[in-house]
Amino acid sequence: MMFFPSDGQAFNRTRQAHLATALSVANTHWARLRGLLGLGTNDFRNGSGVHTLGMGFPIDVLYLDRGLKVVGVRPNVRPWRFAPVLRQAASVLELPCGTAAETNTAVGDTIEITLSKDCTQLPA
Repeated sequence: MMFFPSDGQAFNRTRQAHLATALSVANTHWARLRGLLGLGTNDFRNGSGVHTLGMGFPIDVLYLDRGLKVVGVRPNVRPWRFAPVLRQAASVLELPCGTAAETNTAVGDTIEITLSKDCTQLPA
């Protein structure tokens, strides 16, 4: 079974809340295409759209601009669905269903992505 290694964490700086403590980065075409299919982890990917084809569980989707500001929130995206494509989004953060509500994450919040592989942060 293939899996994404845990590359880092996602933190909502605006709300001071952890969104993902075992974040995986989907930074290739095939990794983005596969997404969370067959996995039960968090995923951060470049792009502006998400599908849940073949998945067995719902997810929350945060759309982020280049500065990692939330430009869209799509909670409870059920299996076998296509989430809307947001043109202003540069990347998306796929999270366990309910995470956005539990952390009060909303449009305008700033997300901090810390990558453990090389101990760097993406711009915030």
